[in-house]
Amino acid sequence: MTEARRYTATEILAILSSRQLTDGQVVFAGVGIPLLAATLAQKLRCPGLTILFEGGVVGAFVEPGKLPPSTNDQRCTKRANMVLGSAEVLLLLQRGYVDVGFMGGAQIDQYGNLNSSFIGDPAKPKIRLPGSGGGNDISSLTNMIVAMKHEKRRFVEQVDFITSPGFIRGGKTRAESGLPAGGMFRVITELAVFGFDEETRRMTVLALNPGVSREEVQDNTGFELAFSPSATVTEPPTDHELATLRSIDPDRLFTA
Repeated sequence: MTEARRYTATEILAILSSRQLTDGQVVFAGVGIPLLAATLAQKLRCPGLTILFEGGVVGAFVEPGKLPPSTNDQRCTKRANMVLGSAEVLLLLQRGYVDVGFMGGAQIDQYGNLNSSFIGDPAKPKIRLPGSGGGNDISSLTNMIVAMKHEKRRFVEQVDFITSPGFIRGGKTRAESGLPAGGMFRVITELAVFGFDEETRRMTVLALNPGVSREEVQDNTGFELAFSPSATVTEPPTDHELATLRSIDPDRLFTA
């Protein structure tokens, strides 16, 4: 079996995302890939990682094979540190108690702005999406990690609507818009790992995933990418990472 066939696109998303987290952090995670990645990090390297859910759970502990389908699921509360109301858990963001926000989106642009509201003309959208929920709060007040599939229709020059702000129009426009802290930290896809230039705040390729070329990444992106001079190749998922991830999601609800 070749290296690329050892794991699915979703599995490499979860594993590479988990590597971005460090022990002792507080992470506000959505369901799906963000929760998988946070749980994987907690089990492998970060026993002191605290997971928060929008539904109010603080210090969530996910049992293998019992992944919650939503952040309001009561399975999220078992062995948790505490359970608050949604407003109270969002207030933790405003008080600066959350280090990392972790979610996905339907569209992302060159400055890391996310759209999960609608596609097309706002007066008559082609597609209606779930909306913000706590997404705007999370992206406004934390350093963000985004995990999403890499497609040209998703990686666009300008999102149709800014549901969750990244660096707005680049440069200092985030701070000038009233958001002095936080911003996009990393974007993880099945093709590459991205950061954001310190000055321009444009998306920059930090590392290509195994077997992926620069041309393939650019061909699947709707704007011109910058490549870091020190861009590397990510370490492929290890057998231990894959086995642990599959034990968390044995029914492949999120990793198929």
